[in-house]
Amino acid sequence: MTEYGRGPGSEPWHPGDPLYGDQGWEGQQQYPHPQQASQYGHEGQGYADPYGQGGGQGYGGDPYQQQAQQQYQQQPPQQQYVDPQYQQHHQQQFQQPQQYETGYPGGGYDTPGQLGQQYDGNWETGQAAMAYGAPPADPYGGQNPDLYGTPEAYPPPQPPGRRQNPPEPVVDWAPEEEAHPEPEPEEEKHPFFTGGDDEDDDYHEEPGRGRGRGSRDDDRERRSKAKKRKGKNGVACLVVALVLVGGVGGIGYFGYQFWQGEFGAAPDYTGSGSGEVQVEIPKAAGGYEIGNILKKAGVVKSVDAFVSAQQKNPRGLSIQAGAYTLKKEMSAESAVTLMLNPVSQANLIIPEGKRNAWVYEKLDERLDLAPGTTKKIALAKADSLGLPDWAKNHEEVKDPLEGFLFPASYPVAKGTKPEDALRKMVSRANQEYTKLDLNAKAKALGLKGPWELVTVASLVQVEGKYKHDFDKVARVVYNRLKPGNMETVGRLEFDSTVNYLKGQSTLDVGTVDDLRKIDDPYNTYKVIGLIPGPISNPGIEAVNSAMNPADGPWYYFVSINENKTVFSVTNEEHNRNVAEYEKQRKQGQ
Repeated sequence: MTEYGRGPGSEPWHPGDPLYGDQGWEGQQQYPHPQQASQYGHEGQGYADPYGQGGGQGYGGDPYQQQAQQQYQQQPPQQQYVDPQYQQHHQQQFQQPQQYETGYPGGGYDTPGQLGQQYDGNWETGQAAMAYGAPPADPYGGQNPDLYGTPEAYPPPQPPGRRQNPPEPVVDWAPEEEAHPEPEPEEEKHPFFTGGDDEDDDYHEEPGRGRGRGSRDDDRERRSKAKKRKGKNGVACLVVALVLVGGVGGIGYFGYQFWQGEFGAAPDYTGSGSGEVQVEIPKAAGGYEIGNILKKAGVVKSVDAFVSAQQKNPRGLSIQAGAYTLKKEMSAESAVTLMLNPVSQANLIIPEGKRNAWVYEKLDERLDLAPGTTKKIALAKADSLGLPDWAKNHEEVKDPLEGFLFPASYPVAKGTKPEDALRKMVSRANQEYTKLDLNAKAKALGLKGPWELVTVASLVQVEGKYKHDFDKVARVVYNRLKPGNMETVGRLEFDSTVNYLKGQSTLDVGTVDDLRKIDDPYNTYKVIGLIPGPISNPGIEAVNSAMNPADGPWYYFVSINENKTVFSVTNEEHNRNVAEYEKQRKQGQ
């Protein structure tokens, strides 16, 4: 419904309104719509108020108003029919004015009969007369009482800067903002980027124009939105500032790193250093980890200096794990060069076939311990050094760790505890043995378990001088252990076992008759069957040969030289081979 037929408020039409409808005006001609009245005037002059101003700058009077007055004179007002239900409802509406929301500073909306100002002919459409409009003519010839007709009810419009908020009326319903929520506002463009002024934009209106109904609510909404925009604008500025500060900080940091990498030299010592220090480099250690170890030991001054020197050296990346004997306060370049020199390597290398007694002596020397210290610790703590269950609790074993100090290179720097070094060796043996199915292979070869298989491997390692002979030597061992063996009658008869029990290593062990007099479980010239335990630390090749012996009927063998090992089936043949061996040995002297 437009503003031409009623006021802008929510109050119903007055029954006296000629445009109210057919009630009370049956058979009467209705007033034309204000838009139709434009045919009687022209733009700029307006038209006569359809509610009966009776003049103005229009066309000299409203003919419809005159017709209505003549009809009123012919038909008395008391004969006019008015719907009693509507009249009762209309009275209730005016008896409860507090139920309507105020739209103007004086309170109340403009309704027919509640008027404040005359129509201004300078307005183009005449809507101002509807907003502040003139009172309509009473179709009954009289004037309707203005229930709000006091000067305080309709004060003249004030400029935005001088308006005062009236007391808020008590309303029985939720505020309009809740009943009719505003649509989602469009994305804001902060004046920081656009150059606009949000507050001034709220009051850019044409002079002389009223702000219409609900203007006070609009003011509050605009002020609320302005505060929200200020808050958002502040947050936006803060975010921009943080981004700028963070960007500058990030650029400065990476710029510093770039400058350091390109132009800034890392702290470094000069010269080849002095004194002596041992360091241990773990497996798979990279340049930075090695540099940290050296820096903590006082070898180099900074990690970056070491990494840079390592990268510049063509062989720098070939530095292996192990123990190194270095000097303190070395230049990074000197440290890298010395670590690449085998002289600096402080690793303890256990060759294949060495007995535990040899390993214990080397550990005592490396760790500056009294002779015999490591052996005592080994025998006392053997069960706590990581032996597998199948390697424990064997009777008549001279050294429970024999065969488990696996041949390899171990970092042993000064200050290392003997038990820690031994534990590394046992752990390495477990790793290697676990890779092999020792138990199944032992049963297939007629042995009691992995312990006996490792014992056979230790014999193969010592008796077979050359690896290409290991498979045949392993077959000789198994052939001699057979109960039906008539050549050795089940005895192994190896000189290596006699040397082990005597703690020596020699080719001249004595005559067979003298050897059989030695009462020891490791004396293979006297005892039948396998010895109690390993007599050396076999390498992986000897273990594999013990698991996979060659096929053959041999009971004897002798290594004449490096490239010639002679295997035989009978003792007579073997004696001839031994004579040949003695001849070449004497010629070599």
